[in-house]
Formats: sequence, C-alpha cells, structure tokens
Amino acid sequence: MIDLVLVGIGTGNPEHLTLQAIREINAADLILIPRKGPGKTDLADLRQAICAHVLTNPDTRIAEFDMPRRNADDPDYLKGVDQWHEAVAGAWNATIHENLPQGGTVALLVWGDPALYDSTLRIAARLSPSPRVRSIPGIMSLNMLAAAHTIALNDIGAPFLVTTGRQLRDHGWPQGVDTLVVMLDGECSFQHLSPDDVTIYWGAYVGMAEQILLSGPLTRMAPQIIDARDVARARHGWIMDIYLLRRTRKPRTM
Repeated sequence: MIDLVLVGIGTGNPEHLTLQAIREINAADLILIPRKGPGKTDLADLRQAICAHVLTNPDTRIAEFDMPRRNADDPDYLKGVDQWHEAVAGAWNATIHENLPQGGTVALLVWGDPALYDSTLRIAARLSPSPRVRSIPGIMSLNMLAAAHTIALNDIGAPFLVTTGRQLRDHGWPQGVDTLVVMLDGECSFQHLSPDDVTIYWGAYVGMAEQILLSGPLTRMAPQIIDARDVARARHGWIMDIYLLRRTRKPRTM
C-alpha cells in the first residue's frame, strides 16, 4: 500500500515551509522530484535544495523523474490537459513502484499549495492502485504577493476573485468585483483590458532570491512588466509570476 503525501512548499524558499511540511518530508520513505526539461533545471534544483536544508532522515530516498509535457498547441484545452494528467500519473506510478515495490510513504513537493490551481490532487486520483492521499497546505503565491507589496488582498468589506490569464483574456474583467488576482498567465493578459483607473501589483519569483516586484498604474506599468518578464525568462529559462489588479471604486451618485 502506498501513502502519498502532497507537501505544499510555498514558492521555493525553505524558510516558508511549515513545521508540518518538514515533518512529512522526514517521515517519507521516498521523495519524488520532477525534472521539467533542460530549460527548467532550476525547479528540480530548488526542490533538491529544500531537501538538503530540511531533510535529516538518512533513510529517506529521493528519486527524480522526467515530467511529461502538455501539448500547448492542442486546440481542445481540456482534452489536452486530461491526456497530460494521464501521462503524469503514469510517470508517478512507474517511479513509485520502481523505488518502493513493497509499498511505503511517498512525498511529492508541490509549489504553493496543492489546493489552488495545481493538478497534483487530480493526478493522484488517477494512480493505480489507488494510494491513500493526504494534502499538506503551503504558503500560496497570492499570500506572498500581498506580503511583498504590503497590500491587503481585498478592499474593506469587498470580495476579490482569483482567476487565470486565459479567463481574463477570453472573458475580460468579471462582473461584481474590483480586485482580481491573476495566476497562470503566460501572455500578460492584462494587455486585453482597458487600463484606465487600474492599478497592478506584479511579482515574479515571489518569496525567492530572484524576486522581482513592480507596481503602479496599469497604463504606465504594462510595458515595463512585459519587458521585465521577457528579460527574467531569458535569464532563468522559466518564470513564475502572479499579479493583482485593482480598479478604483467610483463614488456613488445620489
């Protein structure tokens, strides 16, 4: 029997791991670390660095595996994601059974929190035989973004919405909210909005040594953010960014 523990590791800074996360890492028989290709070796290296920082159990083994890639050109987005999840589940299965043929506890280190815009819980449900799954929460990038910019996520008594770049690009600003947190945006989808009366708080690699922060009126900041993003991606080979958009509330008329 396999126990699978999905451990939220925040944004990759070992100082942001919870005590529960550290305990689960040390209780595991095996830690899985995905390799995402030659351009993203830093991601595997960061997970290895976290293990080197907090892992004290000499019996815990670490196994890297090649992460299947999603076909981003598939016009059927949901079908492409489904096929990708199936391939990832196969890679997990193969690595687990190769390293723990008699069963045991497996930990998978998950960026941020497994519950927010992450696929690991859905992929875990595809494993066969089905493992016992537990999820350990981690600091989310939206928390780190707010802390880095020293802002509150919501206005007084007002809601905010967490969405994706794809949704923002295809459907525009949602009705009923003045604050948006946008994740998984590889195209700077704020370019498709009217920038009037909008302030943006943008961050890349938030919480990490490479952290970049930019904020201000969207009319002025949009080209700066696009340029900074391109430079950072070229330098590191990958980028993780997130941003908050806030519209100025117009005064009510009597």
